[in-house]
Amino acid sequence: MKALRYYGARDIRCESMDDPTIAAEGDAIIKVDRCAICGSDLHIYHGHGFSEDMGFCVGHEAVGEVVEIGRGVKRLKIGDKVMISAAVGCGACRSCIAGNVIACENNGGGCYGLSAKLQGSQAEAVRVPGADYNAQRIPAGITADQALMMTDALATAWFGAKNADIKSGATVAVVGLGPIGLMAVESAYILGAARVYALDLVPERRALAEKAGAIAVDPANAKDFIREATQGRMCDSVIEAVGGERTVDLALRLVGRRGTVSVIGVCQERRFAFPLERAFAAGLTFRIGTCSVPETWPELIPLVQSGRLKPERYISHVLPLSDGAKAYSIFDGRQDGALKMVLQP
Repeated sequence: MKALRYYGARDIRCESMDDPTIAAEGDAIIKVDRCAICGSDLHIYHGHGFSEDMGFCVGHEAVGEVVEIGRGVKRLKIGDKVMISAAVGCGACRSCIAGNVIACENNGGGCYGLSAKLQGSQAEAVRVPGADYNAQRIPAGITADQALMMTDALATAWFGAKNADIKSGATVAVVGLGPIGLMAVESAYILGAARVYALDLVPERRALAEKAGAIAVDPANAKDFIREATQGRMCDSVIEAVGGERTVDLALRLVGRRGTVSVIGVCQERRFAFPLERAFAAGLTFRIGTCSVPETWPELIPLVQSGRLKPERYISHVLPLSDGAKAYSIFDGRQDGALKMVLQP
């Protein structure tokens, strides 16, 4: 099959590799219809990956069709159209069955496309372990594009907004307006926010957030702007969707007393000078981490079916898988209004 393979910094190649095969009775093989590039894939693209492996297939966002199943698969059948959770678990323990694959009790947790251990989904096909719980039939009323966004990006945005303790009437800030940050803006309003300040270095992305109802703010003067607008109270909740030391620090400066900062950007720094004294005095809550995708689906599916969330609007490019290297370059350079990059095998 053809797949996007990683060979080092900014070296993604569309090449042939072995077709995936059933390795355990709970596995399923999915023929990929559409896959996408996530912002976290850029860490690998930049050469700051999560393993020393070379030549493995990248990517963790995909939808497709079941073409083969192991004898232990009970819920899925050949021909089903499915969305694949970016994060996987063993599919057998209590946590995984409940959708909380991050807390897999059998140490079966993982993510596609970080190493050769679990090959990625930017390919013509992918093996899904524990398929009954790590994949789900695409529900009625959900398009393939919407389902693709729910495999990670929308789920992460929703998780970040929920972790931010947003209450009715709250003032919220979102730092970083890639696809996840933009969907976090929409999620904040659904959870009851009265106003949302949207911060990003790219003016075009701030304009997109304005279309969603947010107040666009240049990060360079965000602290002073929000202090004046809130009469010194600052924000009740802040969602950080970048993962950089400077943006996390900014998020902590925008939150008010007894507020919550929710960090969902993938962080590469090993150390961070956390302002313990200020956080203690203000009674802050700080949360950071990745989401368990299947856990979000029961809430997200009706929101997408009803049209309250329209994640597909943030798909900016659709290219063939063979143009994968080009897609990474466009996305990395924020060229041509790049947001969510979708690839078709």
